[in-house]
Order: sequence, then C-alpha cells, then structure tokens
Amino acid sequence: MDNQPANIFRLLGQPNRLAILLAIGGGEACVCHLEAVLGVRQATISQHLMALRNAGLVTTVREGRHVYYRLNDPQILEIIRLAAEIAGSSLPELPASPVPGCPCPHCTDAPE
Repeated sequence: MDNQPANIFRLLGQPNRLAILLAIGGGEACVCHLEAVLGVRQATISQHLMALRNAGLVTTVREGRHVYYRLNDPQILEIIRLAAEIAGSSLPELPASPVPGCPCPHCTDAPE
C-alpha cells in the first residue's frame, strides 16, 4: 500500500509547516522572508523546508545568493483550506510583501 497520502498528512500536522506552505502559497519566498513573516527562527524554518522539500511539496530556485521556495503543486493549499473548514477554524492572515524587517530582494526592491 502506498504511504504517500499518510506522509503528506503527517507533514501537514506540524503548525510551522502549515504556516510555511501558506506563506509561500501566493508566490515564492526565501528563508529570511519566512523568518520575518512567521516570527520563527531561521534554523527552525530551514529544518521544516527540508522536510517539505524531501516530500516533494516545495521546490527551489536560486537567484544569486538567495534561494527561493515555492509550492510544487498549489493544490496542497486546497487540502489545507478544506481541513480548516472541516475543523471549523480559519487560516491565519499573513502580511503582504514587502514585509518590514525582511532584507530579501523581494521586499527591499518592492515599490512602496
């Protein structure tokens, strides 16, 4: 029997991973951006991103010295939304870019 659905649900069971997926759901983000948006330490974010990447839920693209993470398949957001709906809860509102305190090019080069 294929374990893949169970592995995805296991990964989604961690709140920081859900927050990361939601944060990159509207585009792509680097670790420093996720740190500014989520208020979680860089080391913690990196560990969760590695698990999400190993599971094939996120992919990366390098631009200069920054590595940006993006969803491999946006349908994962629908799973998260449906789970929140079934649980009777709402998803957190995350700040839009540019994020104050974020040194990434997406935030520092963004028009004001």
